[in-house]
Amino acid sequence: MDYKENFAKWLTSPVLEEQDAEELQSITDAAELEDRFCRDLAFGTGGLRGKLGVGTNRMNIYTVRKATQGLADYLNQTDLPKRVAIAHDSRNGSERFSRETARVLAANGITALLYPRLQPTPALSFAVRDLGCGAGVCVTASHNPAEYNGYKVYGADGCQITLEAADAVQKCIEALDLFADIRLADYETALAEGRIQVIGEDTLERFLQAVQAQQVDREAGEEALRVVYTPLNGSGLECVEKILGRIGVTDVTMVPEQKMPDGNFPTCPYPNPEIRQAMERGLALCETVKPDLLLGTDPDCDRCGIAVPHGGSYVLMTGNEVGVLLLDYICRVRLQQGTMPQNPVAVTTIVSTRMADPVCRKYGVELRRTLTGFKFIGEQIGLLEKQGHAERYIFGFEESYGYLSGSHVRDKDAVNAAMLICEMARWYKRRGKTLYEAMQELYAEFGVYQNELHSTAYEGADGMARMNAIMAHLRRNSPAELAGWKVQQAVDYQNSAATGLPGANVLEYRLENGASLMIRPSGTEPKIKVYLSAVGESVEKAKAVNAALAAAAGGLLQ
Repeated sequence: MDYKENFAKWLTSPVLEEQDAEELQSITDAAELEDRFCRDLAFGTGGLRGKLGVGTNRMNIYTVRKATQGLADYLNQTDLPKRVAIAHDSRNGSERFSRETARVLAANGITALLYPRLQPTPALSFAVRDLGCGAGVCVTASHNPAEYNGYKVYGADGCQITLEAADAVQKCIEALDLFADIRLADYETALAEGRIQVIGEDTLERFLQAVQAQQVDREAGEEALRVVYTPLNGSGLECVEKILGRIGVTDVTMVPEQKMPDGNFPTCPYPNPEIRQAMERGLALCETVKPDLLLGTDPDCDRCGIAVPHGGSYVLMTGNEVGVLLLDYICRVRLQQGTMPQNPVAVTTIVSTRMADPVCRKYGVELRRTLTGFKFIGEQIGLLEKQGHAERYIFGFEESYGYLSGSHVRDKDAVNAAMLICEMARWYKRRGKTLYEAMQELYAEFGVYQNELHSTAYEGADGMARMNAIMAHLRRNSPAELAGWKVQQAVDYQNSAATGLPGANVLEYRLENGASLMIRPSGTEPKIKVYLSAVGESVEKAKAVNAALAAAAGGLLQ
């Protein structure tokens, strides 16, 4: 069925709501119409993610219902519990999508458990296991711009679903007619009958208690810490404010324009704490408040960014820097206080900083590297738990501002991260140091590691085809050198026998100067990501290497 046939089918469907029909009838641009109906929104290990709007290639109640019907059909073919936890963030449409999800599940004999208000993604991951669910759904597009929304699916273990489960759900989705095959319960009736239930406050309280149990510095004094915090108009406000209060961090100033939930994200078009623009309001407030720390969490509160004082102003720190700081802090303090487990394990990803290796060697910690995606870090926690030694896991992080220090959830947790970062900043403050100064000491000890991420977008109906063609070309024509440095080793992560990891569409080029360049198509967006890594005697020298590699990467992705 081509896009015109798809469009006609939607326009004549009796299920289509009046305002949605009006939206379709108002489209006069042929390219826009083709983009909306050229394909179905892809379902993968990240679930669904796309622009809001009417069409098969958009996030709307119809694509959400179809995905949920596929999830329900999958669950009903398994021995998994017929219960699904549901949460949503502040994005436009999120609350409606979460209710539509519950309606479909209830119509298929599956109990839907909804948080009564927006909550962070890690609170959803926690609820899946805490409430004995077979799956979980969080309606969120994480840190994407306001015109996006998404639908993350979690397995019974609290991790985002595996590749195998995603494939099985996708097959169920593909077998469905978007309008004719969807079973839908009346929300209020299902609620009255108990087929839809509201998650109690006790579950959220157990989540917060589990986060607080991950405190590292058990001997913390009353040293005051002044913090500026921005939830970026997302779901982090309630849980972050509560957890900081519980560890004695009460001098917290909120960025007023970004405090309350708002799916339009009026002050930060790209609400991602990795991006300076999103943190600008917080940085400006820091110049007045003069805090020890600026914290920012993304809309679903699984990523956390920070800025720290230096040289009379405030400096943003990268996800790799914060990850290494936390790794060193956790190891250092747990060893000092005698709380380090035997045979401790830390986990990071193949695209995260290599600086983690010497830090772990110093403290006698086993470092495991996984594919990109925190679900793979969560899987490592699950493996340790199955072995009866979940306590061996002490910390996991990824370069994209994701951190987790406990086994209470199986996804990155910015509530946990906010607590850890604040107690770490307080620990260093008692010793007369800022986090910036602490990072410089680690660079002096282990070498100056610098990492960069560059993305190239491939929009339009042929975007995915162009990305696939580029990766196929690189596999056939591996470069012998990049930016004048010889490629010593080319690693194709599709070859799981060589890497010891599940197959993945990732290419890595390791160079003679110790640098590396990694190419990975995004699993959720039409873009190819390039990860650059260099180590040098100074920041300037390492960044110069990355700049040369970035220029070389541009030629590879044409």
